[in-house]
Amino acid sequence: MPRVIVITGASDGIGAASARQLHAKGEEVVLVGRSPEKTAAVAAELGAASFVADYSDLSQVRELAATLLDRYPRIDVLANNAGGVFADRVVTTDGFELTFQVNHLGGFLLTNLLLDRLIESRAAVIQTSSLAAQRFSKFDIDDLQAERTYSKTAAYGNGKLANILFTRELHHRYRDAGLTAVAFHPGAVASGFAAGSKGPWRWLYHNPIAKRFLISSEEGGAHLTWLAEGTPDVTWVSGEYYADDKLARTSPIAYDSVVAAQLWTRSAEMVGL
Repeated sequence: MPRVIVITGASDGIGAASARQLHAKGEEVVLVGRSPEKTAAVAAELGAASFVADYSDLSQVRELAATLLDRYPRIDVLANNAGGVFADRVVTTDGFELTFQVNHLGGFLLTNLLLDRLIESRAAVIQTSSLAAQRFSKFDIDDLQAERTYSKTAAYGNGKLANILFTRELHHRYRDAGLTAVAFHPGAVASGFAAGSKGPWRWLYHNPIAKRFLISSEEGGAHLTWLAEGTPDVTWVSGEYYADDKLARTSPIAYDSVVAAQLWTRSAEMVGL
């Protein structure tokens, strides 16, 4: 029987690539994307269900969760893959810094709104993180909105580190209830990522010369597919972080259980849980 696999950020890049791979393996993929046109195009190609949600507006995340709960009595895998890097510090209509909201708060809120269904399904929650969590983060639990100092690179690194902290705390709180969680680095992927950014990030991902050193969306998506198809605590270990389909180390802060618990509490307060 096909498993139900919900993938956010699935309108292009590694999300769309993994959706194609999982569909080819006989799974029921459910696509979530920001662009109505691009999301619908991938869905039509696969004959899959799709939904539109822009994580810069948390009301859309809440609507998405309500729809998924109504449509799917079982969710076997939730892949929180939506994210991005942005040029300037922008405050969303929800009152949060855009990078933090899109990369962390949106997925945090969606996961929590689906939590009972995920536990009932003994689901796996997969977070698309990044090497940026280790290389670029300047994580300050008391300045999650980057009000004191902002750089797009640090903001993105902080968001990706938050993904790993969320993964570890999700495992800590709900592993005994049957839920598993894992985070991973997909590699530096040649995709539409950073299209809304400027400077080094845009150059790295969109300059023809630099792109020669990037991997394809299919290669990056295969790491997500490997986790989605794997058996938790057999193929991969719940609560951990992976790169190249292998257990990997990341920022020391990611292993601080106090910070992970604090981030969960503050995130829950921010989104009204």
